[in-house]
Amino acid sequence: MKIIPFEEKYRDDLIYMILIAKNAIGRVPHINDDLLDIPTYYFSKGHPFWIALDESDRVIGCIGTKTDSNGNLFLSHLFVHPDLKRQGIGSKLLKLAEESAKERGYKEVHVHLGKSYLESHLFYPKRGYTAYQENYMKKEL
Repeated sequence: MKIIPFEEKYRDDLIYMILIAKNAIGRVPHINDDLLDIPTYYFSKGHPFWIALDESDRVIGCIGTKTDSNGNLFLSHLFVHPDLKRQGIGSKLLKLAEESAKERGYKEVHVHLGKSYLESHLFYPKRGYTAYQENYMKKEL
């Protein structure tokens, strides 16, 4: 596995992986507008977005970061292919996003969990995140 900054040639494969991941957790699969145009919604605003690739050059995970209107840094779209969960892919993506945030001068990182993402409610606390509001967690870097 390797993690690289998003490249447009992986767009369709990324979308496919996210739809599979959402379907696996019982969500109605749909794609947020920002995932349809990562260069505009992330890169043009100075925000990174990474993808994890397997040995066959297929997208198996992703994560991005964005700031809200108050300048808080939020994790965005941490997904791992459902057949490959619990192999450390999500943890590696998260660590990369946190390291990047720290290098860019952020002191903490936030995440919105969503009510139906039960795995997220278990994943983030194990990695040092604490709740500060319903469905929101943060971690000091």
